[in-house]
This record gives sequence, structure tokens and C-alpha cells, in this order.
Amino acid sequence: MRARTAAGTFLLTLALLILCDRSAGQDIVIVVNKRSSVSQITVLQLREIFTGARSKFSDGGRAIPVLLKGGPVHEVFLHHYLGDSPEEFRVRWRKAVFTGQGAMLKEFSTEAALLEYVAATPGAIGYVSRVIDPDAVKVLTISAQP
Repeated sequence: MRARTAAGTFLLTLALLILCDRSAGQDIVIVVNKRSSVSQITVLQLREIFTGARSKFSDGGRAIPVLLKGGPVHEVFLHHYLGDSPEEFRVRWRKAVFTGQGAMLKEFSTEAALLEYVAATPGAIGYVSRVIDPDAVKVLTISAQP
């Protein structure tokens, strides 16, 4: 019986490691409304927009960040670009809302809904795992330089 339990535990652990590895390698695509003149963004600018420290793109246009409600793409985006866990990110925004320094960001349950909103909203910026219709939104190039 112990051998079966140990084997089951091993298989479960292996499956979890594979799933974690896949989400860590998740591709993230940063998208903006097609009308935006911005074609690239730095990691710092992205972080500032999604943390509320910046409200405009480098061209002076208004930036409206939007989020996925959860899932691997959301978690990888927060970790890789903002250095936050989902809980840390939520706490930061709740504090900003409570102190009157910001409003909660619009969240979407699906990537398709997020893409639809970005396509229809000038200034909107979000993230997805892939863009199905490249004519609907503009994909930004990420640069590490300020």
C-alpha cells in the first residue's frame, strides 16, 4: 500500500512540476489599440502603467491598462513584468483605491474579451498569450532600455 501511495505522490508531484514549467514558459503578448502611435514600450514603462505610476504612453496618449482576472497568463505577466504575485498586485490596487489615488483596473475573464475591449478602446493596453486577429490590435515590442 505504501508503494502505491509513494508512486501516486510521485506522479502527482511530477504532473504539478510539468504544469508549473509550462506556465513559467508562457508567452505574453502586449497589445494596444490599433490607433495608438506607440509601437514599443520599455519594461519600466509597462510596470509604471500597470502599477498606476504612469497614465500616459511615451507619445503622450492616455494609457488605459486592462487585466485578465486570473490564470497562467495573468500570473506570468504579473511576475515577469511587475514582480508581483496576484495577491500583491490586488493589495497594491486596493490600497490605491482606498486612498483615492487610483481606481480598480478593468478585468476580463477571457483573452478574447480583453482583445475585443482593447480593439474598441483608444488608449487601452493589455496582455494575452496570442493574437488571433492581427488586424484588430497592435502588438507592442518590449525593450529593456528606458
